[in-house]
Amino acid sequence: MASTMQLSKSEIVAASLQKIQMELRTQKMPLREAVAETCRILFAFGHDSGLSGQITARAEQPGTYWTQRLGLGFDEITSDNLLLVNEDLEVLEGSGMPNPANRFHSWLYRARPDLNCIVHSHAPHASALAMLEVPLVISHMDTCVLYDQCAFLEKWPGIPVGNEEGEIISGALGDKKAILLSHHGLLVAGATVEEACVLGVMFERAARLQLLAMAAGPIQPIPHDLGCEAQRWVSTQKRFEATFAYYSRRARRGLGAE
Repeated sequence: MASTMQLSKSEIVAASLQKIQMELRTQKMPLREAVAETCRILFAFGHDSGLSGQITARAEQPGTYWTQRLGLGFDEITSDNLLLVNEDLEVLEGSGMPNPANRFHSWLYRARPDLNCIVHSHAPHASALAMLEVPLVISHMDTCVLYDQCAFLEKWPGIPVGNEEGEIISGALGDKKAILLSHHGLLVAGATVEEACVLGVMFERAARLQLLAMAAGPIQPIPHDLGCEAQRWVSTQKRFEATFAYYSRRARRGLGAE
């Protein structure tokens, strides 16, 4: 005899979240390995743009973070060739130099102590929206991890290597976890590397869906309460870890975006 058929949706959601938390098996990578794997995942999902884009993760010592070495593509990053830098982008560990555009990451980490990983890329569909100066619209269930979480910087401040750009971008992000930067690209940030990686992949997918939908007609909004419900449903650390592990397996099989 079924015992759950009379339960309300909220009761089923609560019970399911608890079961996911208790029973979904995940395994976290060490921090440096997770950062390097994020680089390779983003490459597999089409985020590479030469030497553009940065993935950073807050390190143990305050005011420091890990990032990739300038001169290497996303697909070439390993845990061994990552650099540990301070807020002035001085290398504390590793060989080489970081991308000077990492400066705005320093500003973001200062402004948002809740964020521990930042993903910035010039993925093609997000960049196409950026060229149109059109904000990202979340109107599909699959991309609701970004619902009500995406800010928009309408005016391009130029190359992001000065402190002015750091102030502008961190201010525009506000309390959100993602932002579309006009004439530039995407930026997402999370409490963990796994969260930031998932948000980065889903941002580009959302941009691709938006461009496809815009070509056919006006995009219809989803109800705000349902969008928020969906965002909460998929935004658990367990879910991020499981999705990150799947993206990793997919990247290692040589599979990219659909």
